[in-house]
Amino acid sequence: MDRSMDGGRKDVGILAMDIYFPPTCVLQESLEAHDGASKGKYTIGLGQDCMAFCSEVEDVISMSMTVVTSLLKKYKVDPKMIGRLEVGSETVIDKSKSIKTWLMQIFEGCGNTDIEGVDSSNACYGGTAALLNCVNWVESNSWDGRYGLVVCTDSAVYAEGPARPTGGAAAIAMLIGPNAPISFERKYKASHMAHVYDFYKPDLASEYPVVDGKLSQTCYLMALDSCYQQFCKKYEKLVGNQFSISDADYFVFHSPYNKLVQKSFARLYYNDFMRNCSSVDNDAKEKLQPFSNLTGEESYQSRDLEKASQQVAKHLYDIKVQPSTLLPKQIGNMYTASLYAALASVLYNKHSSLDGQRIVMFSYGSGLTSTMFSLKLNNGQNLFSLSNIASVLNVTEKLESRHMTLPEKFVETLKLMEHRYGAKDFETNKDTSLLPPGTFYLTRVDSMYRRFYDKKADEEIAAAKAKYSNGHASNGYANGH
Repeated sequence: MDRSMDGGRKDVGILAMDIYFPPTCVLQESLEAHDGASKGKYTIGLGQDCMAFCSEVEDVISMSMTVVTSLLKKYKVDPKMIGRLEVGSETVIDKSKSIKTWLMQIFEGCGNTDIEGVDSSNACYGGTAALLNCVNWVESNSWDGRYGLVVCTDSAVYAEGPARPTGGAAAIAMLIGPNAPISFERKYKASHMAHVYDFYKPDLASEYPVVDGKLSQTCYLMALDSCYQQFCKKYEKLVGNQFSISDADYFVFHSPYNKLVQKSFARLYYNDFMRNCSSVDNDAKEKLQPFSNLTGEESYQSRDLEKASQQVAKHLYDIKVQPSTLLPKQIGNMYTASLYAALASVLYNKHSSLDGQRIVMFSYGSGLTSTMFSLKLNNGQNLFSLSNIASVLNVTEKLESRHMTLPEKFVETLKLMEHRYGAKDFETNKDTSLLPPGTFYLTRVDSMYRRFYDKKADEEIAAAKAKYSNGHASNGYANGH
């Protein structure tokens, strides 16, 4: 790369990453029994183990503030060094005021108000839009030498019924800059955008979406096909060789539920078969041959093809996809954060063997928006290394310290949240007993709909505050004043 052309900016991508998810969760197995569903409907049918949800003291704003302060602290990043902050979310708290503006309290404390960017919104795709915006900014002439910061935050909740077990909640923060251990292969990227009504939220008085489940799955797979075919063409034009799933070490998919991820990878395998790729072995060709003359529409509806393609792709799924499924299976659908929680799972599970490897990502948002892009990994160095990212993510400990809630309590919480959605003039119970130290939480919403947050005491931060008197680590600094 000609360093004079780009000011020495190479390997632009993700330098650091952190995740926060609520400590409250419900076992899918317990939910099956509570809902009177057949055994295995959620655990095998959907492929999910557990589902996180926000209690009355948490929401997308509190989760965002928690994950941003955590990332800045753990990677020792000076808040003054953030020059762009982009948030991806589809959870509407306010139709005008962006989540980004609430996060500005973290930066105002140290005098940094010169931060570009706002929220991006389109179903589960907003986080990818925010990420691409930040990467483009660092690569552009507009870059001022500071870091970009991307936040993906959502609380996915559904009305009572078959979609409810596909909920979840989390916030992910990613620091963007050059010389990153997770860099973008910018030339290999393909998008598919279209107008469909597969999942949407037209009722502004409700947090719940309108969902056409069957159409949504078909749209997802159709978008996947389109992105993959364009991605392969671009790769082949630039490299001169045919691209197949053997050319990437891992595939990471947006994960509404794990069963769709299994179907998605099988779909890529079927694409490789239809493109006559050498990576498809003879046994697989024989099993897929009966489906070679199906039209596109027929192939989306064929249960036999779905079954056969999953069967022949299974051995590769276990190697190339399964390591990405840890967090999505345990937390559920995190909307904008789902894809990046899946990426975090790969980094956490495989960090010691990722140097020089390629990860292909597929992002999907209903309505619809989708992009497939490629990441190249290197070990990185010091705080911005794969091993340190895995250490900060600390996935096992975070999962083990959660509180398993009874399904009755989960349903009761969702009923309360329904009542509180868009409401004013109320106080929460301020119960922080389950929250880890340093977690932000909602205390009240006043008569003018203004939201107030506090922060659970963190001894280490309190000690640092007393020592340095820097003012931006104290309890209550996010109170919206």
